[in-house]
Amino acid sequence: MARLLVMYRKPEDEAAFDRHYSDIHIGLAQKMPGLKGYEISRGPVQSPGGPSPYHLVAILTFDDTAAVTAALESPEGQAAVEDVGRFATGGVDILIFDDQPAAG
Repeated sequence: MARLLVMYRKPEDEAAFDRHYSDIHIGLAQKMPGLKGYEISRGPVQSPGGPSPYHLVAILTFDDTAAVTAALESPEGQAAVEDVGRFATGGVDILIFDDQPAAG
């Protein structure tokens, strides 16, 4: 499996961010081809040292990194990427990676 990790920094207006994210952005992102799972954080995003600079974290699951790339390049993915600029006023960090179970 592969993950698309989207970390949204604290926006200028948290209520407006939350409203747009739940009312519009989730629906756009869920239309991306190849999406297997979609999880978002709930409540404050913390670090081991306390508060973090992030307001919300989204984890999208795909079969592999090629599927992530294809999803982002699709018309549906482009619509979701373009929408980020409409509400993520604090900025966003995006990571793509393959995952595997930890040895143990």
